Amino acid sequence: MPKLSVAIESFPIAGTFTISRGSRTEAVVVTATISDGSFTGRGECVPYARYGETVEGVAATIRSLQSQIAAGLDRHGLRKLLAPGAARNALDCALIDLEAKKSGQPAHILLGCAAPSSHITCYTLSLGTPESMEDAARKASHRALLKVKLGGDGDVDRIAAVRRGAPTSRLVVDANEAWRAETLKENVAACLAAGVELIEQPLPAGKDEALANITSPIPLCADESVHDSTSLGHLPPWYRAINIKLDKTGGLTDALELRAAALERGLKIMLGCMVGTSLAMAPAMLAADGASFVDLDGPLLLAKDREPALSYPDSLVVPAGPALWG
Repeated sequence: MPKLSVAIESFPIAGTFTISRGSRTEAVVVTATISDGSFTGRGECVPYARYGETVEGVAATIRSLQSQIAAGLDRHGLRKLLAPGAARNALDCALIDLEAKKSGQPAHILLGCAAPSSHITCYTLSLGTPESMEDAARKASHRALLKVKLGGDGDVDRIAAVRRGAPTSRLVVDANEAWRAETLKENVAACLAAGVELIEQPLPAGKDEALANITSPIPLCADESVHDSTSLGHLPPWYRAINIKLDKTGGLTDALELRAAALERGLKIMLGCMVGTSLAMAPAMLAADGASFVDLDGPLLLAKDREPALSYPDSLVVPAGPALWG
């Protein structure tokens, strides 16, 4: 009989991670572990206040399914019980991991997707003053692809400062819903001048109609504006890319469906993450095939990761073995 356990864990961030909504110095994650006595599967999620989630609430939601897990609930039945979000992600990934270990087959074979391979990953620069961000960009200028967190007022200067600090790195920017309609054109122009390749969620989800009035040579990427395969049908037409995160889709099962549907619509894909450990990144790597941008740098932002962990030589993220997941 499968048994479920839930743990709340904290991992210190190397320094401070800052976006337009605030700063933090630790990553607090919820881990679901399912064991049948012989094999164990694990999944990690990062509750996000932006979506009304709390660490305690997500942990309680996961625990509430103990009897269903004991009765043999699988990942397909899970989708009928929980809405997309962090709690379902941890359980979905734990169930896949358990199934893979019991069958002796890698998770990608069970799921019918390509084997995970190494990818260039973004490296995130936290929001700060133009001067601090230029310094951070200079220190990270050896990395191939930088993701720049922006915050609204002063972003034109921040973008230019990052480009000065990292003159040869590829750039994508993430406004985290902080731009305003009246500053769109100047911010897009600054991104164009800096050679930015993608602009992520410039305006608040549901309040982004002004994007229909601008012509951006740079693809606009929906993050908060799209969550799972169901919400893709409501994606506004001005977005030419989407950010897929397992904590939004509610697990790898739906993330693979969302990826397939988005590619069929001709959308570019960024495969993203919350700030978590290698246990959260490992399942996401199975959804990286076909992604134009991979942003699985969560462990790079931590002072200490799990063991075993993914390997990050230079700007690559390298898949881990089944001892970690799958």
